[in-house]
Amino acid sequence: MTEIPRGFDIDAQGPLMLFDGVCNLCNGALQFLLRVEKHDKLRFGTLQSEAAAAVLEHLYAPLDLSTVVYVNAGKLYTHSTAISLLLRHHAKPGWAFLGLVLAFIPKPVRDFGYLVVARNRYKWFGHKETCLMPTPALKARFLS
Repeated sequence: MTEIPRGFDIDAQGPLMLFDGVCNLCNGALQFLLRVEKHDKLRFGTLQSEAAAAVLEHLYAPLDLSTVVYVNAGKLYTHSTAISLLLRHHAKPGWAFLGLVLAFIPKPVRDFGYLVVARNRYKWFGHKETCLMPTPALKARFLS
């Protein structure tokens, strides 16, 4: 069993986005969110990290590198729902509206599109050999 990092309280730490740290598309999504984020409260972690494994285990969720994970108020969201909520809760108004529009598309349709991209993301966008190393300014917002 992986332990939750000392001092980490899922509910108290605020919203969290977990992503595939070697995926170029996922890293691009992270960079995009950082540019359009409205409150700078979202925290991040790579799905390959021990801290992410501990969070997922604590929430009884399997590790799945094919999805972005959004954790807020102790609840876990994946696939297209995670993207929609990330945009709605954390992006500036124009992008938040896109998240709202996504929410109106039936979940099976949204998730089908999400899974097509997820299955092909390395082929279409490439990947790195190692996970992203955050800049010193961002390091405090990443799970350690």
